[in-house]
Amino acid sequence: MTDILMPALSPTMEEGVLAKWHVKVGDTVSAGDVIAEIETDKATMEVEAVDEGEVLEILVEAGTEGVKVNTPIARLAGDDAAPAPKKAEPAKDEVKAEAKPEPKPEDKADKAEAPKATPAPAKDGERIFASPLARRLAKDAGLDLKTLKGTGPHGRIVKADVESAGKGGTAKSATATAATAEPRKVQSLAQMGIPDGSYDLIPLDGMRKAIARRLTDSFRDVPHFPLTIDCEIDGLLAARAQVNALLEPQGIKVSVNDFIMKAVAMALKAVPEANASYSPDGIAMHHHADVAMAVAIDGGLITPIIRKAETKSLAEIATESKDLAKRARDRKLKPEEFQGGTFSVSNLGMFGIKSFASILNEPQGAIMSVGAGEKRPVVRGDSLAVATVMTVTLTCDHRVVDGAIGARFLQAFKPMIENPVTMLA
Repeated sequence: MTDILMPALSPTMEEGVLAKWHVKVGDTVSAGDVIAEIETDKATMEVEAVDEGEVLEILVEAGTEGVKVNTPIARLAGDDAAPAPKKAEPAKDEVKAEAKPEPKPEDKADKAEAPKATPAPAKDGERIFASPLARRLAKDAGLDLKTLKGTGPHGRIVKADVESAGKGGTAKSATATAATAEPRKVQSLAQMGIPDGSYDLIPLDGMRKAIARRLTDSFRDVPHFPLTIDCEIDGLLAARAQVNALLEPQGIKVSVNDFIMKAVAMALKAVPEANASYSPDGIAMHHHADVAMAVAIDGGLITPIIRKAETKSLAEIATESKDLAKRARDRKLKPEEFQGGTFSVSNLGMFGIKSFASILNEPQGAIMSVGAGEKRPVVRGDSLAVATVMTVTLTCDHRVVDGAIGARFLQAFKPMIENPVTMLA
């Protein structure tokens, strides 16, 4: 038999909702067949079978919430996910050993302690069975999976095995440390003077939990600071009208945000130091401007990414951003479409917000917050005039994007926004 486990479909996923089964008991599946749909903290994704066999049992019903990663959710008949080696014919000594009487109780106790010992390393070329999360944690902690003993189904190495090895001495991942750290004590609302029964409590779903955890970590651990500038966008609005008149026959409509995404990508290539991420091993200088855009969805926020945005035209960015935003709201994004990115843009201008500063989306080095374009008085020479002005705020990770780098990035960004012809040439 083979247990099908709840997969870790994103680095932040600890549990999810088993939304739908595509198979039933008695069905035969092959590797690569879509067997279920899982709702994570960010999206709904299809799960493919990695083994083949007949579905013997559905262990977790469709619609079940809070299913922990690596929990068995179904069972197949057929080859095990972690097949045991073929049993060789017992040697004579082994036959004699089997005939020996049962060990004494103290011997059993000694055997119970055996998992603490370092297991024999796996032979070269031998497949190691481990969950995706366990592999990532082991890599972060500098642990060799060959030296770990799996306690999951069929000897599979799971998260607990990696964390246990880390505690044993070799190396310990930041994730494991955070998981075992003593949580901050939070007072209840009643303790803070808000009586029970005076409010309706909406339980936190996976997305809200992930947002709360990641943004708290970012705000607490990353030394960030804001840089704010005003951009006149009358020229951009005029250019947008002309571009849309040309693209209308193709069914493409370019938004102000599409211009901003294009200008950000080109500014990141002009000032590559701003297109960087901090890591314990050094500063990562990214080869491409993978620009994430904040999209509000029911229950939270997600940031789909325009990959290699510096290589794409306004029409391509407009088409791709529209598609990503729609699938984000439908929770149909693939993990690679919202994980990573080198820079983020958050635009609240459509809500009339004049200016704001965003929290950094790690591991990105900066995020731009875009306010509404509005008519404001401006000084031209010695005279007052009226212009449409948009305020943008760049929040920087001071470990990688310091004040001078952030200022140079905004100096590259502002002229392209105020005179869009410069980025269309």
